[in-house]
Amino acid sequence: MKFYCWKTPVSIPKKRLGNEAFAKKLAALGEIYVNDAFGTAHRAHASTTVVAHFFDKNHKTFGFLMEREIENATRAMKTPAKPVTCVTGGSKVSDKIMLLETFLDYADNILIGGAMAYTFFLAKKGAVGNSLVEADKLKTALEFLKKARAAGVKVLLPKDSVCGDKFAADAKVQIFPSNQIPDGWMGLDIGPSAAKSFASVIRKSKTVIWNGPMGVFEMPAFAEGTKVVAKACASATKKGAFTMVGGGDSVAAVNQLKLAKKVSFVSTGGGAMLEFLEGKELPGIKAIQS
Repeated sequence: MKFYCWKTPVSIPKKRLGNEAFAKKLAALGEIYVNDAFGTAHRAHASTTVVAHFFDKNHKTFGFLMEREIENATRAMKTPAKPVTCVTGGSKVSDKIMLLETFLDYADNILIGGAMAYTFFLAKKGAVGNSLVEADKLKTALEFLKKARAAGVKVLLPKDSVCGDKFAADAKVQIFPSNQIPDGWMGLDIGPSAAKSFASVIRKSKTVIWNGPMGVFEMPAFAEGTKVVAKACASATKKGAFTMVGGGDSVAAVNQLKLAKKVSFVSTGGGAMLEFLEGKELPGIKAIQS
């Protein structure tokens, strides 16, 4: 077998996680390097990023999966059909604030579910009971809402919440307005009114990007909001919308509901897709393109 390895001086970023010596040994084993691991594209590992620097541009390329990931995410962000609805969930505003601010560049609607919604309600002086919040992110939440208003982007928070008296599958369940949750109760899913409102916006959209569940969907009592959003995405797709689902929990939800083939694209990358949507430069992608 003929081996190929780029012999000219190699320029590798100083800030990397991968071992250069190990990457060089890997590169010596082949003539062409193909990276099809989108799920690790946001990490500078030896076998997925550093190794690519030992091949010239004619001897390294993306695999078919990587190509689809990049093409679909770029389509959603750069050339989306209007109106665009971005749905996000999860537990922390701090994990998603960069994503939310990036959405302001092209979204018409931003729907916020999951525990992160309660930080927004608390920032707006609402009562959130024992719901998970980030008390140090209240100003961040208010600043985001102000930016959204200035950008003309409609932000929807859940009107009501399915609450439990504890974080457990066998918790007692009650529905409260999301800004009027009593002490001793915590919001664990968007409520039926919120789910209906979210689904209506999604079904009217031409582009939908969904990252993050609406509640603790692993527990049956708090899974309905995520199910409604997933079904709404499938319905929008059937009407001709482009729908992209990214993030581990969102992907798990559409797979669990057997709806993966009824949306336009399901990303294989959790953290990688999140960082790509945030507009960050992914080292695994840059290494192939440079």
